[in-house]
Amino acid sequence: MKSRTLKLREAHKVGGTAAAFCSILWDQKAEHFVTSSSSDPSISVHDGLSPSSSPPTILRHHQDGVTALALSQDSSFLASGSIDHCVKLYKFPSGEFQTNITRFTLPIRVLAFNGSGSLLAAAGDDEGIKLINTIDGSIVRVLKGHKGPVSGLDFNPNGELLASLDSNGTVLCWELQSGIVSYTLKGVAPDTGFSTSVVNILRWSPDGRILAVPGLRNDVVMYDRFTGEKLFALRGDHLESICYITWAPNGKYIATSGLDKQVLLWDLDKKQDIDRQKFEERICCMAWKPNSNALSVIDVRGKYGIWESLVPSSMVSPTVGIPDILPKRRNEILTFDEEMEEELSPSLNDDDDDDDDDGASHQPSRKRIRRKTVIEDDVDPDEEFYDEGSSIPGYRKKSHGVRSGLPRNIARSTKFKMQKPFQPGATPPKQGKRTFLCYNMLGCITTIEHEGNYRIETDFHDTGRGPRVSSMIDIYGFTMASINESGCAFANPSKGEKNMSVLMYRPFRSWASNSEWTMRFEGEEVKVVANGSGWVAAITSLNLLHIFSEGGLQKHVISLDGPVVTATGCKDQLAVVTHVSDCLPSNEQVMEFRVLNISKMTRQLSGRVALTPGSHLTWIGFSEEGSFSSFDSEGVLRVFTSQYGGSWIPVFSTTKVNKQEENYWVVGLNTTSLYCIACKHPELFPQVTPKPILSILDFSLPLASSDLGAASLENEFIIKQLRLYETQRRVDDMAFAEVDTTAIEDEAFDLVFSQDRCILRLISSCCSRDKFVRAGELMRLLSLEKSMRAAITLVTKLKLPFLAEKFCSILEEKLLEEANEATENHPQNPSREVVKSKVQNCPAPVQTSENTEAVLKASAPKPSPTTLVRKAKVSEGLKLGKEQIKRDETDDVKKREVNKLNLMKNPVNSVNSDDKGLRKEANQQDARPSSNPFLKSIV
Repeated sequence: MKSRTLKLREAHKVGGTAAAFCSILWDQKAEHFVTSSSSDPSISVHDGLSPSSSPPTILRHHQDGVTALALSQDSSFLASGSIDHCVKLYKFPSGEFQTNITRFTLPIRVLAFNGSGSLLAAAGDDEGIKLINTIDGSIVRVLKGHKGPVSGLDFNPNGELLASLDSNGTVLCWELQSGIVSYTLKGVAPDTGFSTSVVNILRWSPDGRILAVPGLRNDVVMYDRFTGEKLFALRGDHLESICYITWAPNGKYIATSGLDKQVLLWDLDKKQDIDRQKFEERICCMAWKPNSNALSVIDVRGKYGIWESLVPSSMVSPTVGIPDILPKRRNEILTFDEEMEEELSPSLNDDDDDDDDDGASHQPSRKRIRRKTVIEDDVDPDEEFYDEGSSIPGYRKKSHGVRSGLPRNIARSTKFKMQKPFQPGATPPKQGKRTFLCYNMLGCITTIEHEGNYRIETDFHDTGRGPRVSSMIDIYGFTMASINESGCAFANPSKGEKNMSVLMYRPFRSWASNSEWTMRFEGEEVKVVANGSGWVAAITSLNLLHIFSEGGLQKHVISLDGPVVTATGCKDQLAVVTHVSDCLPSNEQVMEFRVLNISKMTRQLSGRVALTPGSHLTWIGFSEEGSFSSFDSEGVLRVFTSQYGGSWIPVFSTTKVNKQEENYWVVGLNTTSLYCIACKHPELFPQVTPKPILSILDFSLPLASSDLGAASLENEFIIKQLRLYETQRRVDDMAFAEVDTTAIEDEAFDLVFSQDRCILRLISSCCSRDKFVRAGELMRLLSLEKSMRAAITLVTKLKLPFLAEKFCSILEEKLLEEANEATENHPQNPSREVVKSKVQNCPAPVQTSENTEAVLKASAPKPSPTTLVRKAKVSEGLKLGKEQIKRDETDDVKKREVNKLNLMKNPVNSVNSDDKGLRKEANQQDARPSSNPFLKSIV
């Protein structure tokens, strides 16, 4: 790696040879940047567009060197801390002095604003962290738990956590609502002592999931946000400890400065350094330019510079894919309850029993704790307000005994917002570009705006399945649509009182002219649309489900018990997902679903929606077989099954694909595969042009790492087991409805055949790993008699006589069960003799059990469950007449030795050939469904 040299210019003078801690930071729009030095009491505000030609604005309000700077996220306020123990607040970028917001008894080392700018955290050599309400200047809480000077503070982007780091190398993660320590990491960072030029720093990633801390091995260690567990470490060419860390705006890169006077740039995906800069002096502070590929640095001598184009152009820009985490509003503050008022000494550095309270929170006596968040709805957050006794605009003080400074309306704090409604298969509108209103396995609907007019086009993937639909001029500005074989539905949001929300249905075929229809909604807004066989549905902002006939007849209006998230339709089924409650503090959405049968006016399924923690729902739909499915933002596909009274099965996860540079936009699925469009990271949605390419990904369950070493076989086994279960349910439903089940029984037999073949391979793997108990469990799962005999021959070939004996015993039990069932259904059939004959045909050298006769003479027949495979030839020897049985026995005697030799030579191949014969006897269909996914009817 080739190092480069960056020229620096002086911002602050540092006298002598002593090193000073200097700070640099950018505002949100990259129009200004601010510098300071612990050897200079002034603060410089530089013009970010032309720093060399425009002189900086100098702020001189401190009496000693400035050791800490912080800018609110909206860049409206600047805070500074100094060796003179004061924390001052300014308007930005004007630099107008506002107030001395707080004072310490020892020098201040670090400041940090929360996301909304309503809280300022300040700390230093006092060992106490003050949380200051920037609206009225009051101290909300003092957090005590560190045993040394605090030099690192950072609020998590979601506003729930505050991470702090002291000079001893100990990290504390605080929960702000309770004031308690979530977790402690002792001695994980270098011990910097009381040096004022070297500080320990820590930083949350832009998405708030990772906490980066300097390590003890000249590295950066990443810790989990919730548990504090070590995730990984970045270790490269730093020769000494790391003293500063800064994340790129999108979180894909991180820059580190070390005591070895080097600055390294790291790629988080590759976990390696990709570039470096060598400096004459140690870089003590860095700031990433928010809107460009540039990094500002400042050294211990007060000289600064801007490292331009540090990320190579061949890599993703640091400004692409910035996480969208909205901070709380500026007038949303942390307050306290009157009932929890506690006395505390005004001196914050008193030693009385503070040392025994590791990780506890302390509150000043003049504050009242109410563990809620207040929101002032009747005050404009941008409006300046004044309070008697204070000349500072934008702040007000609380009078003693009266809460004059508190808002009137109190609401429960919601750190994360509920997910907004979305239309499956739709992409966000883009000015001047064509976008999808709907995209599914049948076709797509696109729209484009040109000079104020919208043009909608409808296309089918297989032009032979649907009619040719002419393009349409859209005068309503539709933003969502739904399509099936019969027609398509459109809807738009309301645009003021005059422009009401409109629902439109356009059938593809009709016996009458002028079959299109529109509905207007007054006082409510359509959020999601869906259509199916003979019906159209629209869900509105009033939590109302409107159901129309295909001709436009208003049939039903149903109240939902929560705000809608999304909905989709397939034939007679309508699936609706709604919110149950507010988003949990852990950023988990709480949703429920219901699947309605429109024609029968019944509810078929209902339950909670399973989501990966911290994720949101991105797609719902039905598989080819009608199974309800969902896909979340973490890339997990789930299918709802009736197993265990209704459960979600995670059948696919993008973590198994190992393509982190791609995001998957789901289109549909069948029984074994997911159909999606791969979007290059960080894009989440496909482009209309060029036409997106469909990717087919096989299901892969998130299985544990097995000691069997056959993950693919286990994955195949579970998926086929799920398919068998669902097929059996469909057989039972069709039989109950007195519908012909011949076709689905053929499908069931195919599944049984394929499942047995998979189980035989698993048995072979178990035997090679000495997992004999597991092999016995698999033996009981075999459905076909010939498969069970092949398993016996297999273990005999592997010289496992005890296992062959066990397998033969299992075969006896299965044959006896079938005999009992046949005896119950056909009392005249000599089934026990058939079982005895079949058991005696077990492959040599395995002998039949000595208790065979006793088993055969066991208790009365017991009924067995209805079998999946209702084919006569699967239980051939149990359901034929006496004459046919004798002929079969004669054939068995003639072919016994030949079969034995074939099985001994290659048992698995023999099983395959036998099963092929069985498939032939079962008269399977020669023509198989087309593999083209667009030839299947899925909505």
